[in-house]
Amino acid sequence: MAAERKDIHNSDVPMLCRSCEARHRGMCGVLEPEQLVALARATHKARHEAGAELIGDSTQIRSYANVMRGVVKLSKVLEDGRQQVVGLQFAPDFLGRLFGHENAVTAQAASEVELCVVPRAALEALITQNPALEHKLMQQTLRELDEARDWMVTLGRKTAQEKVASFLYLLATHCDPSAELSASVRFELPLSRSDIGDFLGLTLETVSRQISKLRRWGVIEVANNRQVEIADLARLKALCG
Repeated sequence: MAAERKDIHNSDVPMLCRSCEARHRGMCGVLEPEQLVALARATHKARHEAGAELIGDSTQIRSYANVMRGVVKLSKVLEDGRQQVVGLQFAPDFLGRLFGHENAVTAQAASEVELCVVPRAALEALITQNPALEHKLMQQTLRELDEARDWMVTLGRKTAQEKVASFLYLLATHCDPSAELSASVRFELPLSRSDIGDFLGLTLETVSRQISKLRRWGVIEVANNRQVEIADLARLKALCG
C-alpha cells in the first residue's frame, strides 16, 4: 500500500498507472517506470456493464487486457446453446490467450468491469524485451492451471454443499486477498444462481437450497439476493471438503 500511495506523487509513473490498484499485484508490477510509459502509450481503459461480451470464442486475438476491477466470466457454449462456465477472473488477472491466434473461450463481464486494454503487438514486443514480464505472466498461467485442476476435483468429487461452499470461499478470497480466516468478508455475487449452477454442475434449485442452508446455519448472510457477508471464513472453509 505504501508503494501505491507513493505512485500518486511519482512523476515517472504514467498518470494512467498511478491510481491503478491492481498494478502492483499484476503483470505491470515488474515493469520499470520507463517501460510503464512505453506500455501506457498503447493502452486504454475500458469500462463494461455486467453482461457485456468482452471476448468471443474462436475470434481473432487483437488485444489483451488486465482486469482492474470487477469479475469476468469465462464460458464455453455448445452448438445447441448449452453453456458451461469454465472460470472466473478477478483483478489483477490477465485476460487473453498469450501468443495465440484465436480466443478459446467467451469472456463476459459478470459484474461492472474495468479493463486496461493493450494491443497484442505492443505487449508481445514488450515481453520479448523483458524476461521478468514473461516470467510473471507464466506464473499466472500456471496458477490458473492449478486452480483449474483444483476445480476439477470440486466438480468431480465434492457434494452439492461442498461445491457451493467452495464457490463462496473462492469469491471471498479473491475479492479480499488479504482477509484472515477469522475475518468477516462482504462481496456481491457476480453470477446469477443459474450461472452458479452452470459453474458447479448443479441445478438452480440445488444452488438455492444450499445457499438457504448456509444462511440457516449462520455461515453467511444474504441481502437483496446478491449481497453476501461471511462472518467467519474459517467456518466456511471447513465446509469446503
